[in-house]
Amino acid sequence: MRFYKYILFLLGAALALSAHAFDPFVVKDIRIEGIQRTEAGTVFSYLPVKVGETMTDDKAAQAIRSLYATGFFKDVSLEADNGVLVVTVQERPSVAQIDITGAKDFKKEDLLKGLRSIGLTEGRIFDKGVLDKSEQELKRQYISHGKYSAQITTTATPLERNRVAVRFDIIEGEVAKIRQISIIGSKVFKESDLLKQLKLRTPGLMTWYTKDDQYSKQKLSADLETLRTYYLDRGYLEFSIDSTQVSITSDKKDVYITIGVTEGAQYTVSDVKVAGEMLIPAADALNLVKLKSGDIFSRAKLTESTKAISDRLGNDGHAFANVNAVPELDKEKRKVAFTLFIDPGRRVYIRRINVAGNTRTRDEVIRREMRQLEGGWYSADKITKSKQRIDRLGYFNEVNVETPSVPGTTDQVDLNVSVAEKPTGNILLGAGFGSSEGVILSAGVSQQNVFGSGNFLGLNVNTSKVNTVYSLSFTQPYWTVDGVSRGFDVYKRNVDPGAIGAGYYRTQSVGAQGRIGIPFTEIDALNLALGYDDTKITQYPGASPTRITTYVNTFGADNSTVKGTIAWARDTRDSAIYPTSGGTQRASVEAGLPGGTLQYYKVGYQNQRYFPLFRDITFYLNGDIGYGKGYDNQGLPFFLNYYAGGVNSVRGFYTATIGPKDETNAPTGGTKKIVGSAELLFPFPGMANDKSVRLSAFVDVGMIGESYTYGDMRASAGLAALWVSPFGPIKVSAAQPFRSQTLDVKQRFQFTFGQQF
Repeated sequence: MRFYKYILFLLGAALALSAHAFDPFVVKDIRIEGIQRTEAGTVFSYLPVKVGETMTDDKAAQAIRSLYATGFFKDVSLEADNGVLVVTVQERPSVAQIDITGAKDFKKEDLLKGLRSIGLTEGRIFDKGVLDKSEQELKRQYISHGKYSAQITTTATPLERNRVAVRFDIIEGEVAKIRQISIIGSKVFKESDLLKQLKLRTPGLMTWYTKDDQYSKQKLSADLETLRTYYLDRGYLEFSIDSTQVSITSDKKDVYITIGVTEGAQYTVSDVKVAGEMLIPAADALNLVKLKSGDIFSRAKLTESTKAISDRLGNDGHAFANVNAVPELDKEKRKVAFTLFIDPGRRVYIRRINVAGNTRTRDEVIRREMRQLEGGWYSADKITKSKQRIDRLGYFNEVNVETPSVPGTTDQVDLNVSVAEKPTGNILLGAGFGSSEGVILSAGVSQQNVFGSGNFLGLNVNTSKVNTVYSLSFTQPYWTVDGVSRGFDVYKRNVDPGAIGAGYYRTQSVGAQGRIGIPFTEIDALNLALGYDDTKITQYPGASPTRITTYVNTFGADNSTVKGTIAWARDTRDSAIYPTSGGTQRASVEAGLPGGTLQYYKVGYQNQRYFPLFRDITFYLNGDIGYGKGYDNQGLPFFLNYYAGGVNSVRGFYTATIGPKDETNAPTGGTKKIVGSAELLFPFPGMANDKSVRLSAFVDVGMIGESYTYGDMRASAGLAALWVSPFGPIKVSAAQPFRSQTLDVKQRFQFTFGQQF
């Protein structure tokens, strides 16, 4: 108490001295001295007296306290000069620059941003208290990254014009590693099994990269919640974490973590009921509940159940439906009953749909994919479908949907759709050299979103000694407002295996087709195509393979085909760019129709499925089968055969070389095809949020022939990577065939490259 009285005495004395205790007088004028950066009006605003008023000691003390409280000045004094009040101030210095040296774990910009949030930034008034606080904040940042031995030296150097330069010299030190994690009190589960659930761990093979062996308070909090979830999902309703101890050695290099837990008893579900305002039948609500009587309690299933009921109500416009689960514990029998109380809230309507982020893509391209309409009831299912449809366009790296409430209303929300556009055009440029084919050149231009209209346009050229292809394609996905699409393809293809001594024949094909796509559900579409193809065959006299000579003798050297195609397609992927669930299916029938010289049919089916596993890992399955035959047992034209092998087929084998060979060892293709893949897709380590890079471990199988026989099956395994780089999409694979035949051409390393614009 005596200390505080002493401080008050000194403060009062200082104020009295600063004010030079004078007799009351009428202020004729006020003069401000000593200001450089501060506006005179700022000083006037803190003075309790105006011109014409009487100045007293109380008002002087009040003025000094107010000016000190601004933090702008380190000295303030008041004087009277013949009726003129003279206010003399000495401004605090301003921060001219902030330098940070020695920081490696953090970007300088991020550290400066953190200091700015505290109040230390260039241009601000220098405050020693803020400087000390900034130093402590930097230390805290390094401690959060496991560097407990970090040293930070702070200096403030005076500069001209009442300024200071602030400098932080940082010695980061070594990272403290977790040497031991102990869980005390676990009896039901092995400590080793529990430790596997945690992200924090002791140093291991990959911890140098993942940094999971570095202590972090945030990581520990997340791990404690993971541990709690692990027990609650297995019925231990009374599980609790009693204590958490984190200790560090004196050299600040080793961290020891001890977690004390109480497991409690395992509970089973005795009964589940629903109550509240039932806008849906009670039976329907109970069908959405994942927990049934007799089941071991699981918090995950309970949460899933409440969400399912909320989503069901959300489909009827109740956007803010609330479902709470109230437990009733029977500790003696170790059973728990739940009552799900339903509060649907008001029915909500969509006032307006706002689209943002689309600089190239027209609004209508996005809006026509919306299944939620303005003025309609809020529907969680329709909003989800709208987001998925926009994502599946393939025009955007990211699609976000928000539904903020309309201010001043209780039953209206806006639907805000924000997108991040990605390059949708491709310039494909390629050059290569083969010992047999010589120089191979390829070029192509395609645009999935021409002028932001959502239309597709592509032009491709591929030239080599063997193959020369020219093609033009166009697709208008919304020919009608109902989503009926139309398009066309025009192509010219020359094939000359004789140029490399592997076939001694040439084919020249010219064709065109028109396409129509008819959607009949949200995920299903029927595609129809009608086209014409003219193929001319030229033989090398006395050198052409027998199969070519036989074909020309049977069908002639100039064949025309009126080609019709009908196909069904289904797309349930959650994203066209980075799918993790759902899949695609396609079943098609292609036939040579009356009017042409060739009569045949080809049937195909492809199924691709994505299964989310855990921690950003996705399991991918792909199956593709095909069968073709000519009418009247005439056989399928050889240039319509199936082929397999290559980076987009069975990796590890040269493109289109799997299957039968003729007498020149050239691949002939076949009338039957089976291709399959199984892959584990995962992000690049440490880049889980970067959707531009994806790795995979795969097994490919496939066969081409005239019959489906196991002996013709080829197989390979390997690793692959897809990188949507700034220079274009790059696809790389390294595969090792483990089932092959003698004449197979193996190519263990394969890649494709494209330039985006």
